[in-house]
Amino acid sequence: KTLENTFNKKLIQDDFLGAESQEIKVVDRTALILDIFAQHAKTREGKLQVDLALHEYRKPRLTNMWTHLERQGVGGVGLRGPGESQLEIDKRLVRDRIIVLKKKINDVQKQRAIHRKGRARLNIPVLALVGYTNAGKSTLLNFLTQAGVLAESMLFATLDPTTRKVKLPGYKTHPEVLLTDTVGFIQKLPTQLVAAFRATLEETREADVLVHIVDVSNPVWRKQERAVRRVLDEIDALDKPIVTVFNKIDKLNDEDAEMLRYEAACNDNQVAVSSLMGEGMSDFVSVVEEALTSLLVSIKVEIPYSKGEEINMVHETGNVETVDYRESGTYLEALVPTALANRLEKYDINRSSSSSDDEPRKKKKRDKRY
Repeated sequence: KTLENTFNKKLIQDDFLGAESQEIKVVDRTALILDIFAQHAKTREGKLQVDLALHEYRKPRLTNMWTHLERQGVGGVGLRGPGESQLEIDKRLVRDRIIVLKKKINDVQKQRAIHRKGRARLNIPVLALVGYTNAGKSTLLNFLTQAGVLAESMLFATLDPTTRKVKLPGYKTHPEVLLTDTVGFIQKLPTQLVAAFRATLEETREADVLVHIVDVSNPVWRKQERAVRRVLDEIDALDKPIVTVFNKIDKLNDEDAEMLRYEAACNDNQVAVSSLMGEGMSDFVSVVEEALTSLLVSIKVEIPYSKGEEINMVHETGNVETVDYRESGTYLEALVPTALANRLEKYDINRSSSSSDDEPRKKKKRDKRY
């Protein structure tokens, strides 16, 4: 506030603004980020999360708002002045509002959990697009799905997760995947935002594979890359495969772009693309497929012909290597998600053969008993 008053003195205003007469507003870094978030919050969930972050930010700063009333006594020893009374009222109002907002966000969190369970029943892998703000996550989602998500060159253009089902061209392991666009990260993300946006960040934590979009046209992109990984570590999301996408190579000169393509080719789970121009998308699909394949389980099953639903699920969500139509059912060798492998465990040929081997032993034991 002192700095703001200093800037708004007539002499300083004349130096900064010339003939224009308007006040200069001075805010700290967290307040600026919250202001940008408030401008971009469109859905009910986004507005709730921003509102909670704003109240958490204001709560410890209420004390300094009423210092001008501290010396206004009310005529009596031990009686509190109007400044202290107003401060207590404001603290109670903020505290009550935070409780209400947290309850509403918990309801949103439960609703998201229901949606995730519904997606899990589909056995479709989920890819979460993560990265520093303005790295090009929404642009990549739009290119792959034509989702029409707001994709502009501005900070925090996306506040609400957008999930779309997409069939990636040339993708063999899974015919379809779910792509989720998430809120952009920044260095030293304010704790109020991490707490308020936990429902949104859970989409990142629950994904099967993280697609880390890096804006390589930014001079400090290496620093931004490390900042994103720190945030992922804070929300316990580093324990899953991460595909690093060097985005916006169309903005680099030919030599730098070629260097990044070479770096990506020499490392696992890395690819250089231009999500705006569509360059490198076939390589992106190949790298994602490799990452998802590492999550699949190999199965050898013989499914009865009456269980057509299970056979269809293997074809829809897995990579079928061998099919053989036998007298007792359909024999399949495939790579499938763990959940589906557990569901098909009773049809595993190794299990059935071991069970048949154990049967004579059990009979011998019964014979000895008698």
